[in-house]
Amino acid sequence: MIARLTGVVVESGFAGCVLDVHGVGYEIAIPLSTFEKLPQIGDEATLLIYTHVREDAIVLFGFASIEEKNLFKQLLNVSGIGGKLALSVLSALPVANFCGAVQSSDVKSLSRIPGIGKRTAERLIVELKDKVTSTGAASVFASVGEQASSTAIGDAALALEQLGFKREAIDKVLKTISSELPQSEQNSENLLRQAIIRLKG
Repeated sequence: MIARLTGVVVESGFAGCVLDVHGVGYEIAIPLSTFEKLPQIGDEATLLIYTHVREDAIVLFGFASIEEKNLFKQLLNVSGIGGKLALSVLSALPVANFCGAVQSSDVKSLSRIPGIGKRTAERLIVELKDKVTSTGAASVFASVGEQASSTAIGDAALALEQLGFKREAIDKVLKTISSELPQSEQNSENLLRQAIIRLKG
């Protein structure tokens, strides 16, 4: 599964882009919030990737931040929400605003999102209220939310998730390791190696 891509932006639009990675062009669906953070065509960009495998296609969804990707994954777990509608949510509201609306049961604001009616808004609130925080991050990442800004911790977390470890366990272990290691030793390789040892132990 592709979890991250770094390449040259060769095409860019409100709903998608193409990254040239060593001569291979990857077509990636993105929300408006990610489009706004993309560099100019010809410059290099890094996107966090969610790989969605369907019977008829493999679709790549790209995100500029871990919060966007995590919220996208949470949205896919809501009945009736697919990739296209999840992108619509991210395009309409910043992560923090969406999470705040869910926490405050703001059906009106959620209903303004294209493709989200009153019933779907109510379903989002019911299914996500205990999984998001009003500060804007999905609760599965809240335990290391402040540290997630660290590239090393974020990279290690993504790698561990791809290896099949559960997110709750990953967050707990990385939080512990990062509190024990001096800042100079907190690179993704060290974090990943020590986390694997503890998670398998």
